[in-house]
Amino acid sequence: MTDATKSTTNQRIAVIGGGPMGLATAYQLVKDGHSPVLYEGAHKVGGMCITFDFDGTDIERYYHFHATSDVDFFELADELGLEGKMRWKNTKMGVFYNGVVQPWGNPVALLRFKGLGPVGKFRYGLHAFTSVKRNKWDKLDDQDAKTWVKKWIGEKAYDVTWKPLFDLKFYEYSDNLSAAWIWSRVRRIGRSRESLMKEKLGAMEGGSSTWLNALSDAITAGGGDIRLDSRVSRITLETVDGVQRVTGVETPQGGFEEYDHVISTIPLPYVPRILPDLPEHLLEMYRSRKNIAVVCVIAKLRRELTENFWTNVNDPALPFIPGVIEYSHVRDLDDPDEHIVYVPFYVPGEHAMYDETDEQFEARVRDAFKRINPSLSDDDITAVVVSKYRYAQPICEPDFMATLPNWNLPVEGLFVADTSYYYPEDRGISESIKFGRMMARALDG
Repeated sequence: MTDATKSTTNQRIAVIGGGPMGLATAYQLVKDGHSPVLYEGAHKVGGMCITFDFDGTDIERYYHFHATSDVDFFELADELGLEGKMRWKNTKMGVFYNGVVQPWGNPVALLRFKGLGPVGKFRYGLHAFTSVKRNKWDKLDDQDAKTWVKKWIGEKAYDVTWKPLFDLKFYEYSDNLSAAWIWSRVRRIGRSRESLMKEKLGAMEGGSSTWLNALSDAITAGGGDIRLDSRVSRITLETVDGVQRVTGVETPQGGFEEYDHVISTIPLPYVPRILPDLPEHLLEMYRSRKNIAVVCVIAKLRRELTENFWTNVNDPALPFIPGVIEYSHVRDLDDPDEHIVYVPFYVPGEHAMYDETDEQFEARVRDAFKRINPSLSDDDITAVVVSKYRYAQPICEPDFMATLPNWNLPVEGLFVADTSYYYPEDRGISESIKFGRMMARALDG
């Protein structure tokens, strides 16, 4: 049988990256009759959903939650036999402003907020309302987010509500963010509600390990192969009669393995390292991708920090923290007297703060907790872990998709994508699952 007539089900397929997108790709390939090999450089799958034993609690290193719009995740969960495992909560938001935690995230909280005048509150509320109701984003695509937000709510309201989030998450990139990208964040949370006054967010029983284990088991049971601690160092290409095609992958552990198709789902900044033989104009497009790192501190407390799942921070005493996420308000823990809080420090990977010690970040968090809740003491904080992820957040500027190579590259047998490719949606489990399954289905045309 020639290569031209060989059935796709007999072709060897490699998937690189064991995060949600890579796992969903491999799962769909198995469902379609293939036997993919998935390469994951870490000791377990998950990517940014990876879990670990945190002082006796199995939990994600980086916070995740589900909104009611995450239909692709729910569909996959049902296929895996996990229907009924979702747990939903009416969560609350807050804002730490000028030394006080105030309610946030609903009309009454906005009216009572001690930081804006009547005009600012009206304009902010109108912007939030129209953003949640909006469905089309094409007219926002070429606008920068800061100008868009300021036009709606005004300079003062921007400084009080949005500026800390922009500055402490995006740093020097905050002046050139896509309005469509920021809008999609507002819409997702704004639509995940039980009513106008009640936000509704969820987590799966047992956390991400529940669906990660079920998905991994489904892949291997269907004939797929998941190789952990297996970093791909190179995707090999050849050119025949002017056509470039995939030939396989190289790993430091096992040398060269031949493949007919390779689907990469690792962060785009890594692509030039493993695909140095791509045309230079494509390599330059990947090299120009901007990305923010995260240092995520997780703390276990004997008492709750606040009543909120999410508390934005706008206080000069806490100059590096955009917000805190009290995860135990969305996921039930085995011990109801334990409380888990995530504190993310988003920072460019080249920034000096990214290289600071775990002890420095822990000290910042301990100080922040006691400022947010003065009744807390160091004795109430029973465990702390610091994790770092270099390429955590793609930076999406206006007209973002025009800056990316097509995920279906002009190389036979090669697909390359990461969370950037479902713009304007922000990185998310459900969106990654949807895109990964789409790429797998595209393999068969």
